[in-house]
Amino acid sequence: MFEKRHMHPFRHLRAVARQRSHRPPAGGADASISGRPDAEVIRRNKAITAHMRAGRVPDAERLFAAMPRRSTSTYNAMLAGYAANGRLPLALSFFRSIPQPDTFSYNTLLQALAVSSSLADARKLFDEMPVKDAVSYNIMISSHANRGLVSLARHYFELAPEKDAVSWNGMLAAYVRNGQIQEARWLFDSRTEWDAISWNALMAGYVQWGQMAEAQEMFNRMPQRDVVSWNIMVSGYARRGGMVEARRLFDAAPVRDVFTWTAVVSGYAQNGMLEEARRVFDVMPDKNAVSWNAMMAAYVQQRMMEEAKELFDAMPFRNVASWNTMLTGYAQAGMLEAARSIFDMMLQKDAVSWAAMLAAYSQGGLAEETLQLFKEMVRCGEWINRSAFACVLSTCADIAALECGMQLHSRLIKAGYGVGCFVGNALLAMYFKCGNMEEAHSAFEEMEERDVVSWNTMIAGYARHGFGKEALEFFDKMRKTSTKPDDITLVGVLTACSHSSLVEKGISHFYSMYRNFGVTAKPEHYTCMIDLLGRAGRLDEAVNLMKDMPFEPDSTMWGALLGASRIHRNSELGRSAAEKIFELEPENAGMYVLLSNIYASSGKWRDVDKMRLMMYERGVKKVPGFSWIEVQNKVHTFSVGDCVHPEKEIIYAFLEDLDMRMKKAGYVSATDMVLHDVDEEEKEHMLKYHSERLAVAYGILKIPPGRPIRVIKNLRVCGNCHTAFKYISAIEGRMIILRDSNRFHHFRDGSCSCGDYW
Repeated sequence: MFEKRHMHPFRHLRAVARQRSHRPPAGGADASISGRPDAEVIRRNKAITAHMRAGRVPDAERLFAAMPRRSTSTYNAMLAGYAANGRLPLALSFFRSIPQPDTFSYNTLLQALAVSSSLADARKLFDEMPVKDAVSYNIMISSHANRGLVSLARHYFELAPEKDAVSWNGMLAAYVRNGQIQEARWLFDSRTEWDAISWNALMAGYVQWGQMAEAQEMFNRMPQRDVVSWNIMVSGYARRGGMVEARRLFDAAPVRDVFTWTAVVSGYAQNGMLEEARRVFDVMPDKNAVSWNAMMAAYVQQRMMEEAKELFDAMPFRNVASWNTMLTGYAQAGMLEAARSIFDMMLQKDAVSWAAMLAAYSQGGLAEETLQLFKEMVRCGEWINRSAFACVLSTCADIAALECGMQLHSRLIKAGYGVGCFVGNALLAMYFKCGNMEEAHSAFEEMEERDVVSWNTMIAGYARHGFGKEALEFFDKMRKTSTKPDDITLVGVLTACSHSSLVEKGISHFYSMYRNFGVTAKPEHYTCMIDLLGRAGRLDEAVNLMKDMPFEPDSTMWGALLGASRIHRNSELGRSAAEKIFELEPENAGMYVLLSNIYASSGKWRDVDKMRLMMYERGVKKVPGFSWIEVQNKVHTFSVGDCVHPEKEIIYAFLEDLDMRMKKAGYVSATDMVLHDVDEEEKEHMLKYHSERLAVAYGILKIPPGRPIRVIKNLRVCGNCHTAFKYISAIEGRMIILRDSNRFHHFRDGSCSCGDYW
């Protein structure tokens, strides 16, 4: 059975191996296995082994082919060499050419199959072995344990007729590594002949899983302790904040090595006790790179970069981790120039180095630099880890670079990351933020693992797009799984109800979330409810809810009430809400503009002027509006009345023509949205060239028909542009997806997914 499965895919390799291994030696003598290897065979066997260890596979093959006599050890040297050099297909075919394979031959191939993810093939080979020894069983125990298949590891452990120390320790380690500490303890208690390695393994398991009392009990019972025993306990207490006990054990240890000292330094550092950490560090008799890095990391965690740099400069030896510590510290402190300087000086970079620099650029909002660095990383052939993928996906999401994000998707699938939670969740967020719900749904379905973040991303994603019913459907699906909804889940649910006018459902979920899920209402839940009631015009209920809250309203709650006042043109309530916001956040420019909108829509130009004067006196500057669109992997940014884009003449000409067609279709400019007391014609002109309208026009001109136009705006879309896009979607027959600072709008055939409820 085993041979039939494996011989066909490697037929050509088997032929090569047969030619090499069965080539007749000089003089025509048969190159058969000698009964008893002579000195020359032994010498050549050693030479083959040396070639294989050095990776010189062709040299070993030539030497093997030229040998007039061979022993089973000759074949085993070749087989072990193929396996060690990652030539599993050739090892498989060569194994079948061995005239008299012995147990060592079988064990060599068994180990090669086990470490190359071919456990099913390893099991088949194991079953056909004529003779099995302790090594054979130990290979099966350890290989299954390493994959988390503890029950199968136990199966082979029980089958073993004779168990040596490796068998027992392998099974013990399997339980410990996979968190089955109770089973490990039962196994440990079933015999008495355990060495210090075994005691330490179980004790380390207790420490790893936070069971310090059990670890201490093991430590007290140990018949003989070595330095590893003391290190396990010292580091265990230190990692969990028990520095008093860690220091007591440190002082009592009969022998200490560099790891003992480093454990105490790290413990003090991780618990914010920098002075104590430095005192211990300064008196260490010997320091290694780990010791220096631990002390340096302590300063980095406290944002004490000058002290960290002094230590870094004083280090007698640095490894990649030392450079990465400094790089990460500068990045997290927002010191991007210093971070890049460290990055450029590094003679050797690893995946962590690249990911740290990517995170620095991404979190600093430098999208172009992030994507450029990622391209450089790919060109250098560096292995891309999960963190790097997540950073670049986040950047693509921030600037809605969908095409770039989709290219990343295919790359991360090839890397094997697409089905896990960490990168998978970043992928979901990217698709939603880029306005592609279909791809987000497909990516979710392809995920083999899902956690609460996965479900929350789907619920919140549909909610922000205005598809409240779909969001609630995902919530219902989530409740049928073993994943328990948390407070973030309920924020997504309430947001979905708010953005889709599902008022009664929202009220029901709000008042039942503690009873059903044990989630206590937090400020963000109340904010959703104020927004929900306010949008629905139930302003009195929203105000009463704010009065009944167990805490004082914050600026976001007053902002939700102010937004509702704008929708329903309640200038008095809007003014009261704005005054509260000005007290809490006097520099929040958006709230000044929102209140000005309310006054302008009511024709209260004197109040508009007062707001403008107040902003000037308080030094508050209005955030300029920008919109951007991705076309052929390039992001184009527009501002209101943009005059710098290289194709501005074409864009403006198209908008003039489009404006005429829109008016023929019944479009009327919402001039009450203009915050200036000027004539109607000038108001229309001011509205016509908003940044989002320029971006949409450019998308229609450049993106082929049938593909959606995806635009992002850093502020909320104005009401006039919202109306205009409904007309444009119908006139041009295009799908327009607009992401503003609050939510998504999908314009199709003259209507918007928000139902004008935004």
